[in-house]
Amino acid sequence: MDIIHLLPDSVANQIAAGEVIQRPASCLKELVENSLDAGATNIQVLVRDAGRTYLQVIDNGSGMSETDARMAFERHATSKIAVAQDLFALRTMGFRGEALASICAVAQVEVQTRRQEDEVGTLIHISGSHIDSQEPCQCPVGTNIKVKNLFFNVPVRRKFLKTDQTELRNLLNEFYHIVLVYPHIQFTFVSNDEILLELPVGTEKQRIEAVFGKGNKSYTSQFVDIATDTEIISIRGFIGKPEAANKNPQQYFFVNGRYMRHPYFHKAILTAYAGMLPGELNPSYFVYFDINPELIDVNIHPTKTEIKFQDEQTIFQILLATVRESLGKFNITPSLDFNREGEIEIPVVPNNPHSDPTSFPTPHVVFDPNYNPFSRTTKPVVKGWEQMYQQPVEEPIQLFDTPLSDIVPYQYKSKYLLLPSTSGLMIVNQHRAHVCVLYEQYISQMNMGKGVSQQLLFPEVIDFAPDEMVLMGTILDDMRYVGFEVEQFSKNAYSITGIPATLNAQDIQSALHNMLHLIRETGANAKDEWRKKIALSLAEDTAIPYGKKLTKEEAQHLLEQLFDLPSYRRTPDGKTVVSILSDEDIQKRFN
Repeated sequence: MDIIHLLPDSVANQIAAGEVIQRPASCLKELVENSLDAGATNIQVLVRDAGRTYLQVIDNGSGMSETDARMAFERHATSKIAVAQDLFALRTMGFRGEALASICAVAQVEVQTRRQEDEVGTLIHISGSHIDSQEPCQCPVGTNIKVKNLFFNVPVRRKFLKTDQTELRNLLNEFYHIVLVYPHIQFTFVSNDEILLELPVGTEKQRIEAVFGKGNKSYTSQFVDIATDTEIISIRGFIGKPEAANKNPQQYFFVNGRYMRHPYFHKAILTAYAGMLPGELNPSYFVYFDINPELIDVNIHPTKTEIKFQDEQTIFQILLATVRESLGKFNITPSLDFNREGEIEIPVVPNNPHSDPTSFPTPHVVFDPNYNPFSRTTKPVVKGWEQMYQQPVEEPIQLFDTPLSDIVPYQYKSKYLLLPSTSGLMIVNQHRAHVCVLYEQYISQMNMGKGVSQQLLFPEVIDFAPDEMVLMGTILDDMRYVGFEVEQFSKNAYSITGIPATLNAQDIQSALHNMLHLIRETGANAKDEWRKKIALSLAEDTAIPYGKKLTKEEAQHLLEQLFDLPSYRRTPDGKTVVSILSDEDIQKRFN
């Protein structure tokens, strides 16, 4: 009996939806990209319940005819390409013809659309790939698509959606990927009848200000322009000044009007900043590539964010040189002082034409002439390979021969505390030690629901981006437990009237943004994970800074608190706190 058969379209569409439509943000991306391809100049996005029950995209684009409106929801139906060769000349956002079919396979969809030349439009209702009705209707030129009850017929997929706050942040992030590269188009984003973003037509820099600067022009004053035009590629955009680097930078690449991720090009930018960025800080950048579509392949991933370039190494060098040139042009790169003496010694080899070349020693190379890498009988025996797959086991530290209170620690370079231990010289990173202590304190405060707060003389009003506002609303209770007293001031700002007792009032804004960035970048969703990230971020911002001179009493108190912890050798994010220079190692240095 034959066992191979064709899948019904409804089943095939649901399989495709698993790749293309993973969450409401995927749905937003596909619909807005269709609006862009239709030539829209005004696009509105409206969502309820973070898009899981309602997501609507309205545009003033070209609209569709009655036949096209129905055909658009068929699988692999598209107006973007006709033959395979068209894949190598893409200038449109969409091209596969899978998105609308995938959406209507897992949702209830209503479409209103009309072209300029048509007197009436078309209204279509689709549910789970089944067309329920199609009829004429009165509607403005353009397309209005409503997606209701996403994954209503795939309850397993619906169950795996995150909280409304998380899904709304995903929606906004996907929205950013589009609006940042199309400043000549007006966009509006509405969530639960509240306007979160209203972006008028403007320049790229104005759009960046509107999204991340909260209308504050000082945000883009931290950037310098980059621009280059070669036969291979044109590059333009903005890179942050080194002094504006921070722990939560905004980093975006776009190619031919499409957002992309590219770790290799990211490395090129960081290489250009080599030696200019302190600590763990990173620069923000917004880089726009324009390249012949034949030299890239966007058809390697369903989300189209992974793009393959034909000559990545050359573009790497062009990007590196472009960033370096801009940093140098604006006097940002450190200057070299050739008048400084005694720091670099360059050995001079005498130029003697009569010298004997054989007088130079020949390097000695050890090799086995009998070794054959292709012979089964001469395979080298690799010892100790099992250790590569074992988790490192930390031996417990043997602490002190005398009570800690009797030991006087020595502070080295206002960064490390040195003290004798049973097995050698103990070196403690004082900043990280304090991070461990504060982390446990903040976790304890959140678990007990009590925080120690200091009141501000004047409330501090801090603006946040829309996705940050969503996240702030999620973690407010835990923030209060660590000592923040916070109230929403406006749709884009919170008022801070109290802060943790250990936090400097000048560091409020930085601490809050670092906290939100850490939660967002690590994908923390569960309450326990939020609390850990809040505690870690706040501990990092409030711990003893490097370079602070400690009194004997302060140093001893810090060490006592550290060694009372159940885990004191590493910070919560795995950084070394305590190291031992053994007696044997010290003795070897004097042999």
